[in-house]
Amino acid sequence: MCAGGVFHAAMKSALRVAISIATTLLGLLVVTFVISRMLPADPVLAVVGDHASESTIEAARIRLGLDKPLYMQFWIYLSDVLQGDLGESIRTGLPISEELARVFPATLELATLGTLIGVIVGIPLGVWAAVRKDTLIDHVVRFVGLIGYSVPIFWLGLMGLLVFYAKLDWLPGPGRLDFGYEDLVDPVTGLMTVDTLIAGDFDLFRNALGHLIMPASLLGYFSLAYISRMTRSLMLGQLRQEYILTARVKGVSETRVIWRHAMRNVLVPLLTVIALSYGNLLEGSVLTETVFAWRGLGLYITDSIFGQDMPAVLGGTIVVGAIFIVINMLTDIAYRVLDPRAK
Repeated sequence: MCAGGVFHAAMKSALRVAISIATTLLGLLVVTFVISRMLPADPVLAVVGDHASESTIEAARIRLGLDKPLYMQFWIYLSDVLQGDLGESIRTGLPISEELARVFPATLELATLGTLIGVIVGIPLGVWAAVRKDTLIDHVVRFVGLIGYSVPIFWLGLMGLLVFYAKLDWLPGPGRLDFGYEDLVDPVTGLMTVDTLIAGDFDLFRNALGHLIMPASLLGYFSLAYISRMTRSLMLGQLRQEYILTARVKGVSETRVIWRHAMRNVLVPLLTVIALSYGNLLEGSVLTETVFAWRGLGLYITDSIFGQDMPAVLGGTIVVGAIFIVINMLTDIAYRVLDPRAK
């Protein structure tokens, strides 16, 4: 193909991606906006209180733009979002974009370490279980995964705090730092372990890491259960293929057959599994953040729901949707790098 044809194909591909992203975001905005307006909670009462006068309520309704037709409210909201303005929180009066920028790094730090634990431990366990299919090792790995799926994550969190914090005193309790340390860290990135290292305070770093270990390990176990099961399933499918039998007949070592030949073909679909697991941890760690008092995105959205702060809920939902869009886009790019046939 000539250079002009390659450029034209690349432009068409980029245009399709842009249209897909824009359509997905628009659909997300429409759905969340409509749902927020269908809820029985009145955001005006959340601002002025239940005992405000009719004139106060009406003035607040006009200030919030709720006196306008629904389509006009959505158009104003869409215009503001496109300019990066997610509105102000009803509870705090602060810009929602600033509050999300403050809480999101906590969730990012927690979910990233949890996913790394799931990948580093889950993939070898899944491969081991597939290679030793129907043996004791396989049954143990599958049982460990089943526990990760079946036991409520908040119960595991409470048991972890009871055993490792209250009884054994091996790890710190809830929060991202001990109470007396919270104001000693300059929030450069919002990632507590990184910020303490930037500050050069290794005592604070050890304290932040200690607080991170238990909730991240809990999420890592949840991720591990999913990744190990999918790795086992994908690896079993590859080990039945003829090219694996051919490699073994040629005398290729079993380690090379598994990790060089079979894993190469497992890696591409496994990338989707890891991406989905990461996305789920980024937006689905609400219970873990609640149990460990981890001031992240999930806890922020939950508090906003209970506080009837619908602008904040909408802003958090947009961030969650954007996370999945970005993850899917990066996964698609990685597909094309790892598997040239995807081009």
